[in-house]
Amino acid sequence: MSQATGTEGAAAPARQAQIDAAAQRSRKLLHRRALAGAFVSAVPIPGLDWAVDAALLSRLVPRISKEFGLSVEQLDALEPSRREGIQKAVAIVGSVLIGKLVTREMLIRLVQKVATRMAAKQVSKFVPILGTATAAALGYAALRFLGEQHIRDCIRVAQSSDVDLPVGSTAHADALRQRAARNAARH
Repeated sequence: MSQATGTEGAAAPARQAQIDAAAQRSRKLLHRRALAGAFVSAVPIPGLDWAVDAALLSRLVPRISKEFGLSVEQLDALEPSRREGIQKAVAIVGSVLIGKLVTREMLIRLVQKVATRMAAKQVSKFVPILGTATAAALGYAALRFLGEQHIRDCIRVAQSSDVDLPVGSTAHADALRQRAARNAARH
């Protein structure tokens, strides 16, 4: 079981360190995926970047959620009362992605958030050299923006709920070590 949060809604220091570690891993993954999206955005084939961005997002969002113990599978494995508490935290944050299967409709809603950038990216592809660089930069920025929003939502939910850290993550290993140390100190 994870540690409780403080009175101001901020996570206890050890828990906050675990959340920060999950955020760092997620941002590293996001950076790599956004670079891949930027590379494809530079290719002057209309629509290719949209398809690749959607594919990247459909894989990226669940991986980020999993880092925080908030994937569909992880939440489904919880006791109903704990799952309900986390779902309330998700509702307060207003996330449409946490604990849900990423569908085409959800991706469309996400892309609508950055539609202006995406449209500018399409138009800029046809301006020689500078347009290609602009399209790549806009592609990177769009994916980065959407991914960062999801990471922030996951952080807020993790801080305000008692979601368990994912098994196999560094944060989970740290939590197990801390739990073992507390148990050893009691005996």
